[in-house]
Amino acid sequence: MALTASLRCYPLLGSAAAAASSSVSLPASTRAPVLHRTTGGPRRRLQRCLCSQQYAEKQSSGSQQQQLERLFSNLNQATMKHEPGSVTSSIFLVAGTTVGAGILAIPAVTQEAGFLASAVTCIFCWIYMVVTGLLVAEVNVNTMCELGSGGVSLVSMAMRTLGTFGVRTACISYLFIHYALLVAYVARSSEIITNSVGIPLWESAALFSLAFGGLCYFGSQRVIGAVNGFLVFSILASFTTLVVVASGNLQWSSLLEANFAAAPQSIPIIALSFVYQNVVPVLCTNLEGDLSKVRKAIVVGTAIPLALFLIWDAVILGTLPGLAGDGTIIDPLEQLRSSNGTVGPIVEAFSFLAIGTSYIGFVLGLSDFIADLLKLPSGQNKPLPYLVTLLPPLVLSLLDPEIFFKALDFAGTYGVLVLFGVFPAAMSWSERYSDDLEAPVPPIVPGGKFTLSFVMGVPCS
Repeated sequence: MALTASLRCYPLLGSAAAAASSSVSLPASTRAPVLHRTTGGPRRRLQRCLCSQQYAEKQSSGSQQQQLERLFSNLNQATMKHEPGSVTSSIFLVAGTTVGAGILAIPAVTQEAGFLASAVTCIFCWIYMVVTGLLVAEVNVNTMCELGSGGVSLVSMAMRTLGTFGVRTACISYLFIHYALLVAYVARSSEIITNSVGIPLWESAALFSLAFGGLCYFGSQRVIGAVNGFLVFSILASFTTLVVVASGNLQWSSLLEANFAAAPQSIPIIALSFVYQNVVPVLCTNLEGDLSKVRKAIVVGTAIPLALFLIWDAVILGTLPGLAGDGTIIDPLEQLRSSNGTVGPIVEAFSFLAIGTSYIGFVLGLSDFIADLLKLPSGQNKPLPYLVTLLPPLVLSLLDPEIFFKALDFAGTYGVLVLFGVFPAAMSWSERYSDDLEAPVPPIVPGGKFTLSFVMGVPCS
């Protein structure tokens, strides 16, 4: 016998009443708040709704089936209409965050291993980082369920699962890595702008930060998604042009060379190239906690960079002689520039576009993190988190960016594996197997303790 009821939500905040409908199947004993999150402008409010919970009990072959499409609804502030997040925009956000200018340097760290061994390494790192991203999504959605709030960042996730020590360690690692990478992005982009149009370096840095930072603050989900999608398509176009220009003398036999003993040393750099987990909380909020959509965005969004990494690695290692196997470490890009004069401008265009998409993802992730750290009301687009996110990288990129570059060389890559490898698995372990925590959402990463142990063990090996 099935019981059904319509979902009716009554906002506690705001003058306009809103109603949303959703298909939800839950046990009759389940009762949870449904959230309405307003979007569409610089002022966004989170409306918490008390709801007459819709539920249905379905019995099939003596078993109960549970299905939850979304946890809350994103509402437009002006129209108060439901505006669900776009999976396509989320895919572009993941792909754009992942594809940084560092892709062009991958052959420099894989040349000793050769293409075949480095391809296996890239695929392994991709699978590993997909798993850790799904673990972040799992913990994030469960934390939103428990707190009854959207916009949950790593701060709340770590505090809920790992306690005070865990959240302090996570915060320090998160802030260090994100500020270091943002400094690098601003420094490199300002250099490209200055070389292209001839304006002073400080003006280039300020212009880049103002344009992309302003987009993140003032832009709605749809605007940011549209701009990010355009940038990703531009990246693909410039990348295709670069591959066509660079692959004129491709030697297919060179792609079969492999030195698997040299492959492990490239794992930290390749793993760093697959970082996107900082935007997973943003995805979970934009996609209203729908884990099936989040899973699709993560898998497809990271598969695009994987394809680009493999193609670029194959083109360089199969085109330029003497890169793989002779023990000589050279800069493939410099050798390519010296052999083909048209490569330089294409590389600069690709680098700027890739930096722009990565910058957007990191600004969105860090600003949400800082808002949660400062205990600001969820859903309100306050200027303070964006100022704290944008100003330090801008200032440091103009003063002395080399300090951060050296710090990244020393601990950045391994810090990424700890922050986005060990921490997601540790949080998931605590959530799944602790007697003090409940996980309303079933695990989306299979394998239980074996998988979590393997994920935590990789950075230590």
